[in-house]
Parts: sequence; C-alpha cells; structure tokens
Amino acid sequence: MRTGVERGNALDPRAAAGPGAASGWLALPLGPYSLTRNNVADRQDMLRNPGKACTWNAFCQLAQQHRSIRHMLLLARTPKVWPRLCQLGVPALPKSPGSKALPVTRQLWSRQGQPQGPGLRARLMITALIGAGLGGAWLAMKAEKERDQHQRRTAALRQAAVGQGDFSLLDHRGQARCKADFRGQWVLLYFGFTHCPDICPDELEKLVRAVRLLEAEPGLPPVQPVFITVDPERDDVAAMARYVQDFHPRLLGLTGSPEQVAQVSRSYRVYYSAGPKDEDQDYIVDHSVAIYLLSPDGLFTDYYGRAQSAEQVVASVRRHMAAFRSVLQ
Repeated sequence: MRTGVERGNALDPRAAAGPGAASGWLALPLGPYSLTRNNVADRQDMLRNPGKACTWNAFCQLAQQHRSIRHMLLLARTPKVWPRLCQLGVPALPKSPGSKALPVTRQLWSRQGQPQGPGLRARLMITALIGAGLGGAWLAMKAEKERDQHQRRTAALRQAAVGQGDFSLLDHRGQARCKADFRGQWVLLYFGFTHCPDICPDELEKLVRAVRLLEAEPGLPPVQPVFITVDPERDDVAAMARYVQDFHPRLLGLTGSPEQVAQVSRSYRVYYSAGPKDEDQDYIVDHSVAIYLLSPDGLFTDYYGRAQSAEQVVASVRRHMAAFRSVLQ
C-alpha cells in the first residue's frame, strides 16, 4: 500500500518507501481527493478507497469536516509535521483501534526542538534597552534646549540694566543698609507697602514659601528675603518691624526717605503711585508687582510675576544657582 502526503501533485518519494522511511511525514490510508472535487460522492469514495495519496490541503479540509475519522493513522516521529498540524485547529488527532488519541497543541510543537526566536526575557530586555536609549536621548535634548533658553533669557535680562547702581536705606532694626551688604548672597526682593490689603501679603507669602523650600534642600546656598516699601510716609522703621515679623524670621524690611525710596524704585524700574486719601487719611498705593532675583554679584538675574507659583520660583532659582559664574572675579 502506497502511503504519503502529496506536495502539489507529486507524491514525496521518501513517503513511498513506507512509514518508517519517511520521518516527519504522514502515512494516511486515504483515497484520491482534490480541492476542485469536493462533493459528497468524492469524499465517500475517498474513504472507501484507502491507499492512494492525497494533497495536504485535501487532508486539511477532510480533517475539518470529519473530526472523528478513526482509521486515519499518524506515523510521524519527528516534529516536521507539527507546524501544519497546528494549523488544522483540531483538538486531537483521530485514534486508531487500540491506541489513544494524540492531542495536537502549539505548546507541544514549541517543545520539539525547533529553532525558536528570542525568549520573553530577552525580548523584554531588548525593548527596555531601546526604550532607555530613546528616553535618554530625549532627556538630553530637552536639557540642552532648556540650557539654551536659560542662557538667552539671562543675556536679555542683563541687557535690560535693571538694578544698576547703589542704594542707601534703613532696615526694620534701624541699621543703615546698602547694596554692597548683600554681596555674596542670593536675594529675593519685593516692593510693596504694609497697608496693602491683599496683593502684597499674598506675594510675600509666596516669596517666603520659596525661601523655605530652598532652605529645605541640602547643599543650596541661603537666600535672603528682602521687602522694600513704596510708601515711606507711613512705613517707618517701627511699622516695618511689626509687619515683617509675621512672615519669616529672616525677612528684612527696608525703608527710607521719599527720595531714597524713589531712587531705588527707579533703579529696579518699579512703578508706584499713591492714590487719593479718604476721610480717615487712608490711601492705597498702586504699584507694579514682581519678585526680583539678585545674584551673589548683586546683579539682577530674573523676576517672577503673580502668575508664577512658589514652586516655579524655586525651580528657576535652582537653575540660576547651578549655572551661576561670578563676573566680578
């Protein structure tokens, strides 16, 4: 009896020698079958006339339509036929008399010594390495872009010539202060007045919160908070002392004569104007709102408006500290 699986129209010669000579091939006692001859009579004739070879496609269709054929015999002893058998999608091969049905699973195929691709762990490691490389490149490009923006911003602010010249004021303890007293320190500076109903307290709270956050970071130099009044008529030394104690123990309040306050305000380009007085002789001072950052060289370095949070101020100050190079040495 000739047995074998036909590839195309030719019977594989290795299968013609018998079941044992064609390792990896199916010996199927099936009749003639063709993809173009798929009527009921042909299939019945195929089952009644075993011994003739059939194509693999014919076997696949037959196996799908006759899942319980008992006289089909699998004589494969190597894994060469398993990939095709897995494509059938059948739960088990038919069993011959006196034998057990043989389950066909992809798991069994994967264990038969066929060449396998990289394992799951290797694929995960490769994916992680590629992701780390791309992430590192993106972070490097982002850092370079931020450095470039920071340098251009710093250069533009220095050209603005803000905070040029010296000043002479009194602190809230009555001690004379000038700009040189803050040389070597980072300074956060705010202009306002003690009778301000809301904006000044809010901005000073933000300023001192930024100072506390910076103090909590080890390795960073201390930042000196400074408050300069734009209302010298009411904000004398005693009034400044009462006001600053409610915010931060190191907050330094500075006041002076109207001429001294006008001079330092012009230096930092601060606008202020006292409004009309009411029947209680009280008035509001309209002024520009900004927190200034001064470097240890005493130079204006950056400013922060109302829209920026204390955390954003801290991040900016930290970047300026990291990039600082003294120009006075």
